[in-house]
Parts: sequence; structure tokens; C-alpha cells
Amino acid sequence: MQTSVSSSSSSSSINRTQLKAYLLGGGIGSMAAAAFMIRDAQVPGANITILEALPLMGGSLDGAGDAASGYSLRGGRMLTTDNYECTWDLFKTIPSLEHAGQSVFEETLAFNEKHQAHSMARLVNRQRAKMPVEAMGFTMSDRLELLKLSQASEEALGSSAITDWLSPAFFETEFWFMWATTFAFQPWHSAVEFKRYLHRFMLEFSRIETLGGVKRTVYNQYDSLVRPLQAWLQAQGVRFIPDCKVTDLIHAEQDGQFVVTAIECQRAGAAERIVVREGDLVFFQNGSMTDASSLGSMHSAPPALNKHDSGGWQLWEKLAQGRPEFGNPAAFNSSIAESMWASFTVTLKDTRFFDKMQAFSGNEAGTGGLVTFKDSNWLMSIVLAHQPHFANQPAEVQVFWGYALFPDRIGNFVAKPMADCSGAEILRELCGHLRFDLDAVAQANCIPCRMPYITSMFMPRAHSDRPLPVPKNSKNLAFISQFVEIADDVVFTVEYSVRAAQMAVYELLNVARPVPAITPHDKSVKTQFEALVKALK
Repeated sequence: MQTSVSSSSSSSSINRTQLKAYLLGGGIGSMAAAAFMIRDAQVPGANITILEALPLMGGSLDGAGDAASGYSLRGGRMLTTDNYECTWDLFKTIPSLEHAGQSVFEETLAFNEKHQAHSMARLVNRQRAKMPVEAMGFTMSDRLELLKLSQASEEALGSSAITDWLSPAFFETEFWFMWATTFAFQPWHSAVEFKRYLHRFMLEFSRIETLGGVKRTVYNQYDSLVRPLQAWLQAQGVRFIPDCKVTDLIHAEQDGQFVVTAIECQRAGAAERIVVREGDLVFFQNGSMTDASSLGSMHSAPPALNKHDSGGWQLWEKLAQGRPEFGNPAAFNSSIAESMWASFTVTLKDTRFFDKMQAFSGNEAGTGGLVTFKDSNWLMSIVLAHQPHFANQPAEVQVFWGYALFPDRIGNFVAKPMADCSGAEILRELCGHLRFDLDAVAQANCIPCRMPYITSMFMPRAHSDRPLPVPKNSKNLAFISQFVEIADDVVFTVEYSVRAAQMAVYELLNVARPVPAITPHDKSVKTQFEALVKALK
């Protein structure tokens, strides 16, 4: 089975060596699109320009800071080698920055052979006891409801929420706490997206308690994926323009097709217009899960921002007006209360916290995955990655990351919502759940992060609310983001952005090479049997 794309332009009319391509947004989708154009469509790298509003490329795959001021990550991405077909298809051809002769894919495989995941403290209860999680905690009613949801068509599920299909008791099962915190689902999120995850990650169903299928990059994803990809693109001549905010796409209708004719942007405070010639292409990252995110400090909470503070959704909203084929951004960005959560990154100058966590969990850093405090009012989780987690991290420094799905709730040990907490207050709450003395984090620097739209792509939606990577009647404009429609694949993954980019490039440039198919693990008799046995426990 192969992913198919429809062709909207004639191959005879495409001059791949002469066209220019403009990619709006510097996230992994745009960078992947540039790589596919060079590798598979023979577009010269010098003909490709990436425009990014922020100072750095990478979009949501960020990672910044230093030992003195503290490191910061908005999030981390789960990877597997059983899925992520397009991602690994790309990174098999991107050289590692640190291991000569190896690709990023080979480097990642070798790292995971050394550091295999097997969590021994996946859920922790209010008594600070590691909970037995071999069983899913389902009743027969839970099993029947889950089976009904998983077998329902997307048409039947429509824009319903998970709570429309599952009873309240389901959300108290061990399975839900593990699944929800692994993938960041909320009960009010889209039933369609939940179903897609059940099918796409069927293999994880049988090993969710150990996170045995999770693969990690050597460092954070900015250092391990973005930097080598950007270095390769720069070596091919791709032009990167940071601090450049695209404000409008000038367009025309030609023979019933939507055609971008110019790009208007603000660069270093000055207005510019880029002419888009006949045959040129534009790729647009519509929407962003990390739009309007903000950082706090040890002494202050992150400011509460929204789309009006950043303007990150405005261009998509403008383009979609009167054009249903361009989607409906309001389905995703209209309820911060349903799409927001908060994370935090902790930089440590001594090993006390890591030593205590290893003694408590039984896992060395880099082997345990998420530790979720099941009875936390914030539903807080932390993960201790293999060290160093940043390429520039000194040997005497350690870094870990955490997040909470309910930052609007009052804490168990700090009498205020997490969203209003400083880094010091978040550490006090964390140590309360672990029963650690605050001495364990005496030299810590905790940087909190508020993300109002972080799970906006999980919001209940109609099928038409997301545009296709190349919308109907679009001649030279493609959408590449978490907010496009790709049958059977799942958002909130690196794979979704990379697959959207590959599909868009191959369609607009009529690339004969097929897009890698989505692996049908859910169709495997062995996989289904193992998942069924797990569910029956």
C-alpha cells in the first residue's frame, strides 16, 4: 500500500531547475519540504528560501539556553522506529553532525541500542508508591465502549469528543492515565484523533506501561534533528531568513485556480514584497501549536498570551475567509482553556535530584520515560533524559523536563494554579509529590513555559476544518503543518509535519517516487491479539 497524491499541475510545465520555492515558517515541515525538493525533485538549494518570524529555525522543535542562564524546552517528541516512515525516510539521508559516515537515523538507532526504554515507575500515587500498571484497569463496560469507538467510522465520530463515547469511569483507569500523559490527550479532545492514535500506535497499546517502544534522539530534538537538517540544507545553498514575519499573500484567480503572486512581509521592521513568478511555489505552515507561548523564571510565572499577542494565526484566518477548501482555523484556536497546558525545564548544578530519582524509580536517566503523578491536581509528569540533553551542556550539569495537563488547577502543595506559578513554586510542588527535601533542588533553575495552543490540533473538528496539503484548485500554494488533513495519520508528531511536507512537494512537483505508506500495524493479527490480551487483563 502506498500513499497516493493527486496531481494538480502538468509535469511538462514544471522547470525544476528554474523555479523558486518560498517556505513560510522555519519549522520541521518547511525544512523537510526543502530537503525533499532538493533530494527527490532536483530543485537547486539556492532556489529555496525559508522565511521565519523568530530568530531561530526549528519551530516547535526548540531547545535553547546554557548552564549559566538555564536551559529551556517547550516540549519533547516521542519517536518510534515502528512508525515515522516519512521522518526516517528523510533522516536516513541527513548526515550526523557528530558521527562521520553515519546518518541521523543510524546515529539514533545506535543510541537507542545502548539506552533502551523500560519504565519501572510509570505511575506514582499520592502515597508516593509506584503503581502496578501491568493491567489496564478496564471493566467489561470500558472494553466494549473502547471497542465501539475504535471501530466507528470517522464519519460516525464526526466532531464528537472522547467523552461522547466513553463513560466517566474510563478516565480513572490506569490505561487512560498512561495513554493521556504519553500523548497529551484530554477527555474533551477529538474522538477521531483518539481513534487514529489507537490504530496508528496499536503496538504501544501492549507496552504502554514500560514505554518500551519509545525511541529517543541523542540530544533534544533541536540539537539532534533541526541542527543537522539545517546544516545539510545550508550546504545545499538554501537561504534562511530569520526575523521575517509574513503578513499577506497577494493572489489571483487564473482559470479557476488560486495562484500566489507575491509575498508581503516585515523584515527587521521594514515592509518588503517578494514577487512570486509563474512556476514558483509557496509552502505555508498554517497554524502553530506553540504560538503565543511564553517563558517565566524561578521568580515569575509566564505571562498569559494569546493569538492577538503574536499574530501567528492571522494569515491562515485571512486566507480561509470565503475559501472552505483552505480549512477553518477557528475550530482549533477558539478555546485556550481546552488547548493549553504548561511545561518546565530544570537545570541542575549537582546530582542530588537525579540520584534520588534513580533510587526511587529504579531507572537510570534515559531509560525510564515519563513518571506521572497520578493524583496530582495538575496531573504532573517528569522525564529524565540521558545526559547531556543539550549539545553544549557541561558534564557537571543535568537537565530534566516536565509538564502538567491541568495547569489551571490549584496544586496539592502550592495553593495556586500551575499557570500562575514561578519555577521555584513548581519545584516545591514536585518535591511534595516525591517527598524530597527542597535541598535536592537547592541549586536548580526551573524555567516554566505556558503554551495556550499546544493541543489545539486535538480539538474536536469537522473533516473539512483542515485543508489538504495541496488544496483543491490551488496552483502553487501548499499547506504543511499539524493542521492539514492526512488520512489515517496522527497529529502532534514530527511525522505528521514531515509527511505533509513530502506529500505537498511530490504533488506540486510531480515526483514519481511514492510517499512511504503508513505501516498498517493495526491490521496485523499478532498485534491485534497482543492488544486484546492486554485489554482483557
